[in-house]
Amino acid sequence: MTQSTLLYTWHGTDANGAPVSGQTSGRSPAYVRAGLIRQGIKVASLRPAGGLTFSLPKRRAKADPAGFSRQLATLLKAGVPLLQAFEVMGRSGCDAAQAALLDRLKQDVASGLGLADALQRHPGWFDALYCNLVRVGEQSGTLDRQLDQLAGMLEQRRVLHKKVRKAMIYPLLLLLTGLGVSAILLLEVIPKFESMFSGIGVALPAFTQWVIDLSTGLSRFAPLLLVMGLVLGFAMRKVYRQHAPARLWISHRVLGLPVFGSLLGQAALARFARSLATSYSAGVPLLDALGTVARVSGGDLHEQAVLRLRQGMANGQGLHQAMAAEPLFPPLLVQLTAIGESSGTLDQMLEKAASHYEEQVSQALDQLTSLLEPAIVLVLGLLVGGLVVAMYLPIFQLGSLI
Repeated sequence: MTQSTLLYTWHGTDANGAPVSGQTSGRSPAYVRAGLIRQGIKVASLRPAGGLTFSLPKRRAKADPAGFSRQLATLLKAGVPLLQAFEVMGRSGCDAAQAALLDRLKQDVASGLGLADALQRHPGWFDALYCNLVRVGEQSGTLDRQLDQLAGMLEQRRVLHKKVRKAMIYPLLLLLTGLGVSAILLLEVIPKFESMFSGIGVALPAFTQWVIDLSTGLSRFAPLLLVMGLVLGFAMRKVYRQHAPARLWISHRVLGLPVFGSLLGQAALARFARSLATSYSAGVPLLDALGTVARVSGGDLHEQAVLRLRQGMANGQGLHQAMAAEPLFPPLLVQLTAIGESSGTLDQMLEKAASHYEEQVSQALDQLTSLLEPAIVLVLGLLVGGLVVAMYLPIFQLGSLI
């Protein structure tokens, strides 16, 4: 070992998923990690050998199939062979997760697998719809065009998802901040006022006494309430994940909410229409396209509805006729689908429907944000202000008696 190299201890999994570990020398952690990845090892931890070190767990890299599709489509359009395209993408500064993915794909394709079959081995990156469209591109010789369309669809989906998440997160943060301030007042500040008022010997106003009783009860039962809340949250999460009827019931109730339900429903319709348009324009038979689109439409409720569409078409109905029997699909989408089926432009009509619902979601999000922010600020102001007023009411009464 030269003076410029260090010994590193690492843990990870090999190409078959079996845990492996060892020690490797190198000039830097990045150099050692890159060498292990080239050997087909997925590195979970890497640290200098000897001595005690502490490091926070690294955040798992997020899959980016849209960026992968866009890069690969660009290289294939330029005439770069598939295996060489993987090598170029691996040298273009991608993160460790994508570098490992590209290395596995290159090995699988070089061993004789088709690209779609190789992609199916990585469900965390590529869903069934993605793999089916890639398979169509391979069979028709239009892989670059299919990847380009996939990139566009995934980018539109990501933009819509970010808009919805941003609209939900910001009001939630405001609400949690206000509730946190109120909890601090109830648990820390109000007990000090209570000890001060106990020596006055005067009956407290009813509002002040109610707030003090609330603070006392919360202080006494806060640990129990916290434990019960955590247990209830974990139980609900487990039921939601493992019990299909419960998921359907919750999804149905969420879609019935006044504002959020309409917003989530339109986002699901936009995702369904764009995914189906992309599949159908690629040449996938409509029945097969509905089977794969169902799983990416957004929620169990919409998945079941799309599968019923597929069953209706298998029984001889047209797509718009099957849609008309499902309450989740609005008349506008049914009418555009009917026009597309009768004129042979179903993919174009679905694209228009997707654009319409994406625009509706954007407008609804802007309106929702503009209404929620002042409403939440007003409610929190009344909440915190009410607690402050409750504590100063006795002081005001004493001042009037002097």
